[in-house]
Amino acid sequence: MGEEIRRVVSRREFLRVAAAGGLGVYAGGCAGVGGLRWGGKRPNILYLMADQFRGDCMGCAGNEVIKTPHLDSIAKEGVVFSKAYTSTPSCTPARSGILTGLSPWHHGMLGYGRVAQKYPFELGYAMRQAGYYLGAIGKMHWFPQKLHRGYHELLVDESGRVETKGFVSDYRLWFQEQAADLNPDATGIGWNDYRARAYALPERLHPTVWTGQQAVKFIEEYHREEPFLLKVSFARPHSPYDPPQRFMDMYREEDMPEPMVGEWAAKHGPHKEPPPAGLWRGDLGIEQAKRSRRGYYGSVSFIDEQIGKILKALKKRGMMENTLIVFFADHGDMLGDHNLWRKTYAYEGSARVPMLLRWPRGMGMKGKRGSTIDKPVELRDILPTFLDAAGAEVPGHLDGESMLRLVRGEGDWREYIDLEHDVCYSRENHWNGLTDGKFKYIFHAFDGSEQLFDMRNDPDELCDLAGVKEHEAVLELWRGRMVEHLSERGEEYVREGKLVVRPKGLLYSPLFPKAKEAKKI
Repeated sequence: MGEEIRRVVSRREFLRVAAAGGLGVYAGGCAGVGGLRWGGKRPNILYLMADQFRGDCMGCAGNEVIKTPHLDSIAKEGVVFSKAYTSTPSCTPARSGILTGLSPWHHGMLGYGRVAQKYPFELGYAMRQAGYYLGAIGKMHWFPQKLHRGYHELLVDESGRVETKGFVSDYRLWFQEQAADLNPDATGIGWNDYRARAYALPERLHPTVWTGQQAVKFIEEYHREEPFLLKVSFARPHSPYDPPQRFMDMYREEDMPEPMVGEWAAKHGPHKEPPPAGLWRGDLGIEQAKRSRRGYYGSVSFIDEQIGKILKALKKRGMMENTLIVFFADHGDMLGDHNLWRKTYAYEGSARVPMLLRWPRGMGMKGKRGSTIDKPVELRDILPTFLDAAGAEVPGHLDGESMLRLVRGEGDWREYIDLEHDVCYSRENHWNGLTDGKFKYIFHAFDGSEQLFDMRNDPDELCDLAGVKEHEAVLELWRGRMVEHLSERGEEYVREGKLVVRPKGLLYSPLFPKAKEAKKI
């Protein structure tokens, strides 16, 4: 208890000083490299992430249709965190959680906006100070777009996104060198499209191939004395769902799972005709959902193949047994579940993400390999996990915890995790949630309505229990937990012990660095 009190005080003090502008990038950071509890040398760290990758889209997650042999091999030699979530399920706030090790209120991003140019304490600078050489490849979704954030090497794929005059991503520069007469967007489907289509250009030009190749090259050419931290961030399976034809051919539409639609989701069914390519909700029918999923599944298997090549490069260099490997995503993809598309929702397709962790042999814990851990973990846990692996100090202000503690079986873990998203797509899509992986409570801030799901007996969230008399006590328990969670935010969130309806959004909390300068994107 005493240690927890010190952690809370430390976090509050850190945030108070940070909000006042009194901390630099290194404040609260590692005081140098500590001793490794398992002995030996610090491991390399390979962190693999994919954009908009659902937590149920791996063989090791129980999906019997999808083909992910290389991700499954990581799981077999490590652990699967079956209750892994992203607290704010859209690209940029999720990445702020990864950068900072903080919850949404504390890093300041409550919805989809621009990532701050600098946080008081960031992953890149912390790991650099811990003695690592850092490389980053793929989708960063930072601002400015080529800001290094402590990484020594940075190669960016921004999917055609241009946020500053004259910006061209490294992938697009490479594409121009390889095929100056071709259009990288020739496949003809957009970045938030529900449609799927085979990639229209030679496979070698696909950004998934480029990202994998650059990662392999980094590993093959790495000869520095210090350990590396390599971030490999795939822009897919985020739409466009555009894998090469051979990956489309890997799946049949009739084998795709049907979307799960609860009765409560009927309100999300209506849509314009014809459906706009970037719609966020609408019942497009089972056939279209299956067509979309075929392209999505193909994109997942395409990424898995590239991950296999990266793992092969590690083995060839003799680095496999001194490399910590983590795979996760920034958020998921509804793919028509509950008549919803894309992300930003509290439901499993959007908020639950894959989380795999494989550790070097020298760390021990042999008996834990191939196991599943069902404690709730979140993207804020990535940074403290890396610091722990490096033998560096984990600062007391972080909201995240090292997932290696769960593997080692050390101490208590959080009982549940917080979820939220500010207004997006529509003013009614604005909510806060809590889940322990067994129950999920959602408070819809626009009108004060609630939802409660029993995840043990209803993992697809088909039955909303919020209005069921037999579950009133459970609803009251979770409502009380939400009151406690939001109380630090003041009377705009909690007044006289009750949750407050908030029809207007708040994109950035007061703790966001330079909150007055924050902009929507």
